[in-house]
Amino acid sequence: MKNLPISTAVTLSLGDLKTPVVTQYHLARIIFGLYMTKSYRGQPLRLQKDIPSRSDFNRVLKEIIGAGIISSVSGFPALSVFNILGRHPSEEEIACSVDPFAYISHLSAMAYHGLTDRIPKTIFISSPAPPAWREFAKKQMEKDFRDYLTAYYENGFPKLARISMNKIGRKNINRFASLHTGAFKRIENDALRVSTIGRTFLDMIRTPDLCGGIYHVIDVFKEYSSRYLELIVSEIDRHGRPIDKIRAGYVLEELCNLSHPKIDGWVAFVQRGGSRKLDPNEEYSPVYSEKWCLSINIEI
Repeated sequence: MKNLPISTAVTLSLGDLKTPVVTQYHLARIIFGLYMTKSYRGQPLRLQKDIPSRSDFNRVLKEIIGAGIISSVSGFPALSVFNILGRHPSEEEIACSVDPFAYISHLSAMAYHGLTDRIPKTIFISSPAPPAWREFAKKQMEKDFRDYLTAYYENGFPKLARISMNKIGRKNINRFASLHTGAFKRIENDALRVSTIGRTFLDMIRTPDLCGGIYHVIDVFKEYSSRYLELIVSEIDRHGRPIDKIRAGYVLEELCNLSHPKIDGWVAFVQRGGSRKLDPNEEYSPVYSEKWCLSINIEI
């Protein structure tokens, strides 16, 4: 059995990936991992050293780019994100591959779940704020490399880093800083992550401006909340702030004519004499819900 060139092994490894595009970190993890195992699927590799240097990484990267196996994705910093030959991912799949801790949310998630007929020109994604993102990245690298992490760092390989992402193709990117994780489901061979139905409705209540506006949000609640009531109530009850529960309680009960034992419990979060508003982005209105102690600052 002939020893396999490292560039060939990397090419074969790229074919094994589920991600539609790769970053420098993806490639570095593959290359460093092949050097550590010294083989690809049991076939030994043709290597000149035990541990690769950054120059070895750069050489392999140059070879597979030159062979047309990967090519840079426009709109990202130079040589940071690469298309894989033969794959044609959507902009949403690219976003989820570039940011491993992000998921499609808000109006984009509404469109995915069939809750809106609007076609977003902007891709809305939720991702941890930079400080939390760096902590997630640190833990992911520890998981990826375990005992080899020190050697990985010492040899100058690229870290898992938050890549600037403002536009993919013709679509702008709105990356919303979210403290909550795990509020999504993986679909399409893990290439795409989308907020769950319950979290999507919570996002509508919390940030209607990212979900088509308050009037569109109310229309969606009126049309679909009875179908997904249990999921909505469960998510808001577990992860909603008091103001989220107040707004959702008003919309579900007063505008959608729905009832649920947990909604009854949300009344405990009302604040007498407060200045809470149904639409967080509009001015206070004297039109008021006595039960929910909420300014109804839109035209119903």
